[in-house]
Formats: sequence, C-alpha cells, structure tokens
Amino acid sequence: MYASLFGRQSALPILAATLGLFLIAAPARAEIGTYILVDARNGAVVDQKNATRKWYPASLTKMMTAYVTFKAIREGRFALDSAVVQSKNSAAEPPSKMGFKVGTKFTIDTALKIILIKSANDVSVALGEAVSGSESAFLAEMNAEARRLGMTNTRFTNPHGLPDNRQVTTARDMAILAMALRADFPESRDFYKHPGIRFGKKTLRSANREFLLRVPGANGMKTGYICNSGFNVASSVTRRGRTLIAIIMGASSGLERTAFARQLFDEGFRKGSRGQNVKSLSGSSGNPPADGYCRRNKKLSSKQYMARYDMQNEPSGGGLLFFGKQKNPKEAKVDTSSFTKSNGKPDWAKILDRTLGPRRVAYKPLPVGLGNPKGTPVVSASVPAEDIPLPTANPIRLAEIKIRNQLQTAQPIETTGTPQTAQAGAGSIPQVEATAQRPGSAVDTSRTAPGSIFRKGLDFTVPVPAPSPSRSN
Repeated sequence: MYASLFGRQSALPILAATLGLFLIAAPARAEIGTYILVDARNGAVVDQKNATRKWYPASLTKMMTAYVTFKAIREGRFALDSAVVQSKNSAAEPPSKMGFKVGTKFTIDTALKIILIKSANDVSVALGEAVSGSESAFLAEMNAEARRLGMTNTRFTNPHGLPDNRQVTTARDMAILAMALRADFPESRDFYKHPGIRFGKKTLRSANREFLLRVPGANGMKTGYICNSGFNVASSVTRRGRTLIAIIMGASSGLERTAFARQLFDEGFRKGSRGQNVKSLSGSSGNPPADGYCRRNKKLSSKQYMARYDMQNEPSGGGLLFFGKQKNPKEAKVDTSSFTKSNGKPDWAKILDRTLGPRRVAYKPLPVGLGNPKGTPVVSASVPAEDIPLPTANPIRLAEIKIRNQLQTAQPIETTGTPQTAQAGAGSIPQVEATAQRPGSAVDTSRTAPGSIFRKGLDFTVPVPAPSPSRSN
C-alpha cells in the first residue's frame, strides 16, 4: 500500500513536468475570449466559457436595434413600409455604411434587411431616429428592453456597435437577446438568414455567408467586429427540430469565429439540454479586454487553422480535452501540403471545405430596394429639423423628368403592361428612375442619375477589418 502511495506521489512531479513541457512546446495560439451555447427552446446552457465576462458587442448591437423596431411594429406604432429618412446625423456614421444622400427615404423593411445582413451603421442610426424620434430616445428604449429581458451586464450607447468602451455586454446577455429575437418575433428569422443582399446591380455579402452556406441547418444570425472586441458572432442552427444558439466573442479572424461556431454546434448537438438555464448565470466574471485586443490576439496561420478545425481530425464522439477546444496532440500531425497552391499560398477553397464543409446552399442574395416608404418620421424637438432635410432637386434633373413625363403621357409604355410615372418637384427625392416599387424589391440604380441616391465616394462602403478600433461589421 505504501509503495503504491509512494509511487503515485512520485508520479505527480513527473506528470506536472511533462504537462509543463507540453504546454511550452505548444505553439502560441489565438484564443476565443468568451462564448456560450444554449438551447433556443428552454435556455439550457450546453457549453460556455467566461459567459458572464464583460465584452464589447460590436455589431451584435444591431440585434437589439432590430428587436426594438420589431416591438414598435408589433405595438402598431409603425409598419414595415413606414418611412426612414437618412439624416445628417445618421449619414455621418463611419463605415460599414450604405452612403445614402441626406434626405433619402426608404422603408423600415429595407432598413432592417440592410442592418441585419449588410450591417450598415448609417442606416442603424436612421432607423433609430425614425422609430423613437431621436438617437438618444432610441438608446433609452434599447436599454429599457435590455433591463426587461434580464441582460444584467449590458449597456448600449449607440445603435450600431461602433467603438465606445462604455458599451458592454456578455455572451450570456447576448444569448438572452438572441433567444428573445427568435421567440418574440418569429418573422424576424427571415431577415437574418440570408448570405447577402442585392441593391440594383450591387451585391453586398454578409460576413456570415460561409457559415450560412456551408453549415448544416444554419439559419442566422449576426456578426460583429471592432478591434477591441475581436471577431464576434451570434449564430443559430436547427437540426432535427432542435435549435441551438451560439454567442462567440473575441475570435482572431472571421474564419476562426465561423469554424469555431461550426465545431461548437457539432459538439453541442451530440449533447443533451439539461444544463442550467442561461438566466441563472449571474454576476460578472471579468472586465472587457484592454484596448487593442485585435493586435494582441494574432490570427491563426493556415496550418494552425487546419490543425484546430479540420473536421477529418476531430473525434466523432466529442470528448473535449480539458484544455478547451484545442486538440494539441493532432496539431503537429496535420499535413497541409494538399491545401497549398503551387505558388505556396493556402488554397482557402479546399481549406473551407475541410473546416466548414462544402457549400450546401447556392449563394443567392436577397433583392433589396428603397421600397415605397409611407409618411415621414416624426422628429423630436431635441433634433433640429434641418437634420433631416429633403434635398432640393437639380433643375436640370427636373427638366429631364418633366420632358419624360410629357413623353410618357403622349406615349404610354407598353412593354410592361403598366404605365410608369415619374414625378418630382421642389424638395422631392430623385431616388430612382420611374418604377413601380414593391417593398423589398430590387432597385435598378443603373438608370439613376449619378449621385441621386448615394453620396459620392461612400456608396456601399465595405471595409476590410483592420487592426483599428474604429470600424465594425
């Protein structure tokens, strides 16, 4: 007995030393800051890491912007075809943005699709102003809803998620919001399941497109990025009638957040739903990361990415090591030569097939147009009326429209079977050529006078995430 006990005790230092050498030998790794996986039906926590640690939400913020808007529609204050106006205040937001000219009108339906798929910051502010009368009033509604839903560590200071260290949340709180968005407004699911939008001849891809196109059962929800948060995502997947929701914050790249989400869902669907309820998680397990998080959390190389997320190297029955999601023993054995092009660069098409799976759904962007906006938003007295002016029409443009109207009156268009009209006067918004638009239909901007909708140099601004805390997606 004593010999056995002595043997066990003497083995402890050896085990500790071996473990120490193993950890030292392991390559430096980017890490996920915080995540949680919950069952959408009952809120059971399937998996989590630091789920109550405060973090910056980035563009996951737009889920609350959408939630408050859907609630306003449910209460009868607005409709999907109610008008949103691009104000001076909203047009001044940094990218990502649509870049509409001040005074451009579009529907709430259009605004929701743009913010949830394209993640435009300027449209987020314009939508908030339309719903609540001012950006500050809309923020009050956002924070009131957060309190009502039990998002105890969340505070919103803007409706889009651009950098503001006062704007914080947790993975736990965002999971509660994502669950509420799905449960309270089932119609919202049609807004965030698309991999991109098509506006006229322009196609704007969602940052979540590869997840939606490749992962079985993927149906949402929203991505986000600023330097101080890293790459965030709220994802949802439905398989065999069961829906799981994942909140992941602090990934080192868009690829990693997507692959980590895929891995988390695959493992989660093999587990049951008997964990504690997400709302029972309480307190705060830490403060947000220090400024410059994206520069410290270096993204994975293609070899590291393959080593961690190659599906052919993952155990079929789960069984995570206590180191977290990492599978160190297999990392050194991964041969990436077949995933390298002849020029020595990674073949990302093949890598995505092995880490996310082949595309299961054809890429089909959702057609989106300005729609037929009804009415004009009522602006609070705290917002100067000149902040949402209707632009004065160009006199040359007015003359062109007048001549066109006269020609159309004399010779009705017969090709479509529906006469087209184009009316404009002082103060009107020359948005598109004469077309009968349905809410959500595509706009043929190719026939529009240059600059009639978009501000020069700002249309469809989609920046590549850079190590700067001044952009989100």
